[in-house]
Amino acid sequence: MSGQSLLAPGELSPIRSVPGSIRRPEYVGKPAPAPYDGPEVQDSDTIERMRLAGSLAARAMEEAAKHIAPGVTTDELDRVAHEYMCDHGAYPSTLGYRGFPKSLCASINEVICHGIPDSTVLRDGDIVNLDVTAYIHGVHGDNNATYLCGDVDEESRLLVERTRESLNRAIKAVRPGRQINVIGRVIESYAKRFGYGVVRDFTGHGISTSFHSGLIVPHYDSPHATTVMQPGMTFTIEPMLTLGTHEYDMWDDGWTVVTKDRKRTAQFEHTLVVTDTGADILTLP
Repeated sequence: MSGQSLLAPGELSPIRSVPGSIRRPEYVGKPAPAPYDGPEVQDSDTIERMRLAGSLAARAMEEAAKHIAPGVTTDELDRVAHEYMCDHGAYPSTLGYRGFPKSLCASINEVICHGIPDSTVLRDGDIVNLDVTAYIHGVHGDNNATYLCGDVDEESRLLVERTRESLNRAIKAVRPGRQINVIGRVIESYAKRFGYGVVRDFTGHGISTSFHSGLIVPHYDSPHATTVMQPGMTFTIEPMLTLGTHEYDMWDDGWTVVTKDRKRTAQFEHTLVVTDTGADILTLP
């Protein structure tokens, strides 16, 4: 694995503004979102609005990813995604969610998730996860992917490739009538082939008009994840695999989650809807 030094917090830029004409999620300006009391199964209109939101989030993530290169700051990636979403009439869902100060999460190397974009400069050999969610037409679309920055070592490259594959396999396991824990069973069994850790405390989630509905989608075989999938259910799958332990520490910022052994980690995510025969991905560009 790369012998690069561990990450440290950088400097935050001022909070970016969103045009007043763009509709805000209800939680903006509040310490926490209102509890979701709606259904996990969505009607066809909500699903089509989510498809639009998801496509926009995917395109915003792609646009930011074009700028990944040694010497670029994570704050610059945030700027690109922020402007893309605002230019297309969407609100960046993470901005102001429980006080999160930026419009995407940028998680480098040993950061499992929720890295805050700042003055940190990407280095040759880094891997960086971008997590982008767009809110438009009253619904959210959430996706993330891990990208290679420059010349990345083979161990890290394989981790990224296999984490992407674990998501693909999990999506194929989605069927109405199956319990949610089949998703984690597929991911965990695949990850174990390579000796990877599977993060347990951060999960996929229900999503629609709410960023996080309360539905939990573990990425390991949890005996408690017995919810039965039904056509029209919308949720994310977002496996986080590590080169070492699944245990973690959190930075003092209350957001940035790093592997306890500081080994590298990768993640991929799609928002999807359960269909009569499987799953339909809603976060395609």
